[in-house]
Amino acid sequence: MEAREGRANQRYTQQGERLVAGVVPVSADRSRVLLITSTRRGGWVLPKGGWETDELTAADAAKREAWEEAGIVCQVQRDLGVIRDSRSDAQLTNHAPRALYQFYEAVVDREEAVWPESHKRSRAWMTFQQAAVALAGRPELLDALSRSALVR
Repeated sequence: MEAREGRANQRYTQQGERLVAGVVPVSADRSRVLLITSTRRGGWVLPKGGWETDELTAADAAKREAWEEAGIVCQVQRDLGVIRDSRSDAQLTNHAPRALYQFYEAVVDREEAVWPESHKRSRAWMTFQQAAVALAGRPELLDALSRSALVR
């Protein structure tokens, strides 16, 4: 399975916000979270991406993104709710419009050695504290992490 590209099939709110679905991928004992490297900004992020029109639910989109970006098969355990984009208008672009994030806590069942974006992303298991430091520059991702049941 190849990673989807482009935004032709993306969902948007009536206000033009891009609907983004993502996971906080945790170990079975909830002691660690799996982060991946960003392809655009550098640093660490949570798996996330656009909810597309052929996906029935945001959870379906979140699990697809987890596979494409992190190479994991996971089971959604809990809805972490909606998180609003906190970027200023000056930080928005046509390629990166305002987003509305829907995150889920998901337990990782399996990690594959090769996945659609394995040629351009790395992944690493981190504790809550390590992940909080790594995500400090991304308030929406830090919010999702903080809403999870990851052991502090």
